[in-house]
Amino acid sequence: MHTNLFYIVLSAFFLTIGIQKNYGQDLPNKSLRIEAEKAPDSLIIKEEDFTRINDTIKKDSLPQLEKKSLLEGKIKYTAEDYAKIDQKNKRITLYNKAELYYQDIELKAGIIIMDYEKDEVYAGRIKDSTGIYTQLPIFKQGSNVIEPDSIRFNTKTKKALIWNSRTDQGEFRVKAELTKKENDSVYFLKNARFTTSKDIENPEYYFQTNKIKLVPKQKVVTGLTNMVIADVPTPIAIPFAFFPMTDTSQSGLIIPTFQDTRRQGYSLQNGGYYLALSDYYDLAIMGDYYTNGSWALRFESSYAYMYKFRGNFNIRFENLIQSERGFPDYSKSKIYNIQWSHSQDAKSNPSSRFSASVNLGSSTFFQQSLNQVNIGSALNNNLSSSISYSKTFNSVPQVNMSLTATHNQNSRTQEINMTLPTLQVSVDRIFPFAPKDGAKKGFFKNINFQYNLRGENRISTTDSLFFKPEMFRDANSGFQHSIPLSTNFKVFNYLSVTTSANYNEVWSLKTINRRFDSESNTLVTEDVNGFDAFRTYNFSTSVGTTIYGTFNFGETKKIQGIRHTMRPSVSHSYTPSFEQYFDTYAMDASGRMAEYTRFESGIFGAPSNNYANNLGFNLSNTFEAKITDKDSTKVEPKKIMLLNQLNFSTSYNMVADSLRWNPVRMSGGTALFDNKMNVNFGATLDPYAINAAGRRINTWNIDNGGSLFRMTSANMTINYSLSSQGDKKNNENSQGSRNGGREDDLFGTNTDLSDRRQSQFKDNDGEDAEDKPTEFYNAKLPWDLTFAYSLTYGNNNRESTITGNSVMISGNIDLTPRWKMGVSSGYDFVQQGVTFTQLRFERDLLSWRMDFNWAPFGDFASWGFFIGIKSSVLSDVKWEKRALPDRQLR
Repeated sequence: MHTNLFYIVLSAFFLTIGIQKNYGQDLPNKSLRIEAEKAPDSLIIKEEDFTRINDTIKKDSLPQLEKKSLLEGKIKYTAEDYAKIDQKNKRITLYNKAELYYQDIELKAGIIIMDYEKDEVYAGRIKDSTGIYTQLPIFKQGSNVIEPDSIRFNTKTKKALIWNSRTDQGEFRVKAELTKKENDSVYFLKNARFTTSKDIENPEYYFQTNKIKLVPKQKVVTGLTNMVIADVPTPIAIPFAFFPMTDTSQSGLIIPTFQDTRRQGYSLQNGGYYLALSDYYDLAIMGDYYTNGSWALRFESSYAYMYKFRGNFNIRFENLIQSERGFPDYSKSKIYNIQWSHSQDAKSNPSSRFSASVNLGSSTFFQQSLNQVNIGSALNNNLSSSISYSKTFNSVPQVNMSLTATHNQNSRTQEINMTLPTLQVSVDRIFPFAPKDGAKKGFFKNINFQYNLRGENRISTTDSLFFKPEMFRDANSGFQHSIPLSTNFKVFNYLSVTTSANYNEVWSLKTINRRFDSESNTLVTEDVNGFDAFRTYNFSTSVGTTIYGTFNFGETKKIQGIRHTMRPSVSHSYTPSFEQYFDTYAMDASGRMAEYTRFESGIFGAPSNNYANNLGFNLSNTFEAKITDKDSTKVEPKKIMLLNQLNFSTSYNMVADSLRWNPVRMSGGTALFDNKMNVNFGATLDPYAINAAGRRINTWNIDNGGSLFRMTSANMTINYSLSSQGDKKNNENSQGSRNGGREDDLFGTNTDLSDRRQSQFKDNDGEDAEDKPTEFYNAKLPWDLTFAYSLTYGNNNRESTITGNSVMISGNIDLTPRWKMGVSSGYDFVQQGVTFTQLRFERDLLSWRMDFNWAPFGDFASWGFFIGIKSSVLSDVKWEKRALPDRQLR
């Protein structure tokens, strides 16, 4: 019985080896190996059969011998036609849509044969009913994926032979006639091609080589390599090549480009070194060198911390030399630009926030820089920066605090104004008489006040003194405290009344003293350092209401009705005179006296010795229309806005001795063509006449032979933006906007000469060019159009002239799925000349990109041509030629 029990257990053991689908198999130790007397026949096993046989096996009470697994892991497999297990030859055969999963190996193919005695797996294609090979193997181990015609693989040694393998390595796609896999980390390829094209079977270009050593995620080393374009070998060849292949950033050299400039001679540009400092930030150090001695240096870095913050900074410095030493036009200058952008994830810390947007440097940087063509930024006169930190304290009442540093620079006058820093603290509104629960109604319940503190350290300097000791010498500091007290209530249910009082206290750390120096016979103004303060207050009240008027024309009319909404308001403000803060000084030796206040140079203004008692009048209007909808299925009429604003405002000084009425300011705007066109207009109407010297006199203009109002100025702007994609925005110029220029391309597109791989155009429909259809577009040409018109009228001194009248237009169109064309231009009707003009052309060559841009005339006349591979790993495979604007013309 004991012997029979031994054979029963032994038979069950071998049946388990032959049948088991989801579990590993045990191999006894070689020294204790026991062979079965008979090998079972080949069987086709179904999963339910395995389950049934597995359930019949009972646990043996005898002690088991120590065994060693035949396989090192579980096997899972499936096949559509059949799965055949040959226990005699220790072989599993899977046919048609076969899948095999073993350890970290995933294998899919038409046919898979696994010999688990030899630890080998074979996978290949199968023929369909037409005799064509289908179901190519897909071999995946870890993150490496190979798609060959067939593969032979050893599960223990990890070695493999692969025929016609296809694999992706980073941005590369590699196909080899024969591949030998030595282990998990080394492959040898014979007669291979590699490319960045999406279609590995029919690439538009590739590099052909006989030998490749591939270390996945690390490197590719090749022998003699020849470049092939459209299956035509080119004379471009290198004896060997090395390509880093990693999923993470790696440090390395940045190859410079050779250029022939107009005035600086030959140059090597944009060469340097890239430092992958960590997964969170990097640094690129690049430079330019010109044979006339000019040079440039740039530092570029990007950083990001997921769900926390992200940002980047660019520091650019250029040492420019014009002409040759000894010539009369020889000059040498140094220019620089610093840009920093930082944004914080709103969810990272809801109670505090830090942000930065910095754009500062030499006023002439964008006009003189040799490394970029940025017309929009060059034509802009202002550079601005802001760095701010804000914190909210969730107390009762809530307290908000912010600390800000600002910078504003005029590139024409080279004046710079900075605040280093500005401190603002505000306490939320407090309603002392309001109930804790319920609505706040009435005069007393709506009484509220708050506290605001603002402190500034303001610096005014020039470009030449920036960050020099003289810059900080004339800094001006001060604090302003304000406590506004207000309430609002209804009168007669229709009139909204708001009344307020405001108390201001200003602390100054620097005042002035003005006196006449009899020795030098000059007026002297001296700075007085030390603490001083003044206090002011004022009162104001406003009454307003809303009036609706409707004109109905009938439901059968095209225009069923027009709705007019008026919001008139009358305000009164009272400010007393603060003469106690004024002193007198002698204007000259004759003893003539004049008044002044020692707080004249204060950053928060100065108290006034003029008593003011003003009435203000304001009327705002909106006009809407109800029209019959063109869609007959809609019952409700369609509402459109005729004028979204039409405002009139003026004021009357009741205590002035003359010229009591201020000019009437009129402004309005509307949107047309489904809000695609914005029209804004404004005018200033003065009721008083002027004398021969152009000064206002206390005489009505109508009494002086003129009209009721004298139009002193007027302006109108029209902006029209549309595209074939409806409400989709036109081309965006993000880098141009960051440099201080426009977001659109009315002044052309920004061209960064350090990286020309990026398109000049924003894709109109969001599709990749390779995914677009190749047939003719017919009437579906993607396009966009931006139109801007500006008109300015001046008549302050009866000159009655058009001071500004210009039109600007930019447009882009896709002539074919891969041909794009764009133009930016305009005309100045006052100067009677064409404004800046740029022509843009681009050809999408799938893995390559070719573009040409041309500014044919003007101070910024230039052109540039580029053709190169889009992929960053082969960004040095390019050819570019350009002629930069002549800086001497500006």
